[in-house]
Amino acid sequence: MKKTVKMIIAAILLAIILILSVFLKNHTIFTGFSLLFSITALFVGVVIFLENRHPSSTLAWLIVLALFPLLGFIVYLFVGQSYRKQKMFYRKSLEDEDFYLQIETRLSKESSLNWMDAHQKQFLKLASKLGKTPVSFASETTVLADGEEKFAALFEMIDKAKRHIHLEYYILRSDKTGNKLKEKLIAKAREGVEVRLLYDAVGCLALQESYIYELRNEGIKAEPFFPVKLPYFNQKINFRNHRKIVVVDGQTGLVGGLNIGDEYMGLHPYYGHWRDTHLKVTGEAVNSLQLIFLQDWRHATGEKLVPDFFIHPSPSEAQRNQGGVQLIAGGPDNEWEVMKNLYFSMIVSARKSVWIASPYFVPDEEVYMALKVAALSGIDVKILVPNKPDKRTVFYASRSYFSELLKAGAEIYEYENGFMHSKFVIVDGEMASVGTCNMDMRSFHLNFEVNAFLYKTESIQSLQYHYENDLTFSKKMDLGDFSSRKFRYRVFESLARLLSPLL
Repeated sequence: MKKTVKMIIAAILLAIILILSVFLKNHTIFTGFSLLFSITALFVGVVIFLENRHPSSTLAWLIVLALFPLLGFIVYLFVGQSYRKQKMFYRKSLEDEDFYLQIETRLSKESSLNWMDAHQKQFLKLASKLGKTPVSFASETTVLADGEEKFAALFEMIDKAKRHIHLEYYILRSDKTGNKLKEKLIAKAREGVEVRLLYDAVGCLALQESYIYELRNEGIKAEPFFPVKLPYFNQKINFRNHRKIVVVDGQTGLVGGLNIGDEYMGLHPYYGHWRDTHLKVTGEAVNSLQLIFLQDWRHATGEKLVPDFFIHPSPSEAQRNQGGVQLIAGGPDNEWEVMKNLYFSMIVSARKSVWIASPYFVPDEEVYMALKVAALSGIDVKILVPNKPDKRTVFYASRSYFSELLKAGAEIYEYENGFMHSKFVIVDGEMASVGTCNMDMRSFHLNFEVNAFLYKTESIQSLQYHYENDLTFSKKMDLGDFSSRKFRYRVFESLARLLSPLL
């Protein structure tokens, strides 16, 4: 029996249960109701078990179903089904591969890697195989350390646009910052510049419809990624496009953690200063960022754009000496868990240090073990997280991982100068990754993400500088103090930890 049919049967059984619970009151029927409810819960539990998920994910869903049978079943119908993922993204994976083959010759490759160490070459082979994009040794990157720097760069790029502007964002708000972006895009559209905006349908649920209408009314192509139509039960609501991409004229690009909104400028009364990291890219590596955008655009709209958006730049001498830059996309459409495997490989390749900044730290068992082993081996493992929650369940789940890491010798810092939203990893001061991917299971398994991987570039030194500066605004966690925290916090953390595979 197909799993789809099984879930329909389970839904019918649930409907029967609800009807019985409303209209039937006597003890005999209530006993029958309880039995039927138990059978339904058991049936759904078997379906989850047979999906052969990661054991931690299977256990988490079974616990939710056991503790909250009705609510757990409804939530599972909306966001928990994994058996449809391959079917949902099979077409996208084929289209992406076809698109890549069409423009592969336009993406330059570097055959000489003599300046990289053996273990770094091994990582680069893995990154190229999983990411399916080449590493560029003729590109330049600049670290943007907050909203002020990011939005200044973004608006300057838009003002200079001559041919096209491509934007892809998870969150877009119709506030002061968002309206300024809208005005600039409309102005460029009136000049004849092609403007395309891809926004996540769930991340932008609060966005006013008039905002998109005004853009479209000016000839701007603005489309949602993976719109969700309720109450149709599917898993679309769970797979979100968390990418933040900007490409202007195929020559400059932006990627990183900052969405569009006032809070990212540090204007939110609760968060205050918003510490985040973005990366400006110029040169041939922008072709890979362009490719990722066009693949997502094709999937969302069906528009098969010709590859005239790619350029063959003549890199400057400065760009040639900038080290390696590789833009890599990961998501549920990939056969392999791209970002999780690359993070894991970076950690185990470390010889001296692993520095991590992530607002949401909920690693899976493999990455968690790699960090503990690195710390136990004498590697300098530092982890920077916020000291205030914006998502309380994730916040408490994160803290449940701290004790063992501290015992292993890792250093954990809580950022106190506002909200820390940066997402980057630095290994040995020679390799780094900065982008949209958090160190959590949602980014590893569910979200569409994009990161820039840097190999011996000057930007890595800039990331190190900002990281060390962040530590001056942070409190180093003490194992003794953390172990003596209040009992209720331990309970919150343990409960959140059980749900971590679902976060």
